[in-house]
Amino acid sequence: MSKSMLPIFLGLALASAVASCAIAGNAGQAIYETHCSVCHGVDGKGALPGVPNFTQKKGVLSLPVALLMKRIEHGYQGPGSPMAMPPKGGDASLTNQQIKQVLDYVRSEFGG
Repeated sequence: MSKSMLPIFLGLALASAVASCAIAGNAGQAIYETHCSVCHGVDGKGALPGVPNFTQKKGVLSLPVALLMKRIEHGYQGPGSPMAMPPKGGDASLTNQQIKQVLDYVRSEFGG
């Protein structure tokens, strides 16, 4: 590769990396809006009694990522909550990568 082509190549590589991050963010948001927002709310504040408010400082999103991933994957019923979150938000086809995308979106959007 010639020296004159290097800036173009680096620019394309950077644009590709940025686009990949944007696509992952959009995927997490799309999954959240489809599967999670019914109970957790579009604003993350919890649309039903007993559902955690994602916007609270020191709330559920401050827990370790591994624990949150486990709760999303296997389902979870919090103390005092009248209902449990179903495994994978009720979509058994979600992969661990998609669950991580949702978690990344929720933490960045609602402040975890």
